Amino acid sequence: MADPFLYNTGERSGYGCLGHEVQIEHIKAYVCRPSYFTDKAVIVIHDIFGWMFPDIRYIVDLIAGHGYITICPDFFKGTDPWKTTDHWHDFADWMKKHDPVKVDSSLLFICLREADVVLKYLKEQCDAKKIGIVGFSWGGMAVHHLMLKNPQLSAGVSLYGIIRDSEERYDLLNPTFFIFGEKDHTISYDQITLLDEKLKQYCKVPYKIKVYPGQVHGFAQLKPEDMKPVDKPYIEEARKDMIDWIKTFI
Repeated sequence: MADPFLYNTGERSGYGCLGHEVQIEHIKAYVCRPSYFTDKAVIVIHDIFGWMFPDIRYIVDLIAGHGYITICPDFFKGTDPWKTTDHWHDFADWMKKHDPVKVDSSLLFICLREADVVLKYLKEQCDAKKIGIVGFSWGGMAVHHLMLKNPQLSAGVSLYGIIRDSEERYDLLNPTFFIFGEKDHTISYDQITLLDEKLKQYCKVPYKIKVYPGQVHGFAQLKPEDMKPVDKPYIEEARKDMIDWIKTFI
């Protein structure tokens, strides 16, 4: 990989996507690799804006720049992602067709195959031996769910995503890091506190919960040109923390 990211910031001059798109059975994906061989990989689960959104591809490139085969599949399988021009009064209907809990359905023998397809690709085509997962918002909820169900994943990072409608959501299988913004309008502090209390009670593997002061939903995936100066230190801190967790466990 040419022109790698700086460790703390993820900044790079002349930013442009460094990876390429691939077809993996029935789904498309964006893949970025480091310039040297590695048998470690990270799956990135996009938010509601989908796998082609520039901010999520920036994160894929960022993680790859730290030495991981990094892949962001289209978990919406070609259906329309949420768009910045869509009307929020339609969001509930849109979510009914994009349930994050069903991302791992093939692994649970429910209905879909996306997670199995991606794991197979990473193991057979990329020689990956250790695989982690990172998800943002919609994808963060999916990561939480997968870390309860899929022992093939070595570790996970869930950014501003939390499962709220199940009592069986605390016995994590592998190390999981939960990142939240203090001013996230979608996740209350009470929900974060409950998660922490229940994980202390039930979780038997390493976990971490961290709340970043003054930050709103979606803060950690902004490109440098979109950062406000007051938020930049917290964005950089969250990304460094994410990479540190990945490096510790994957």
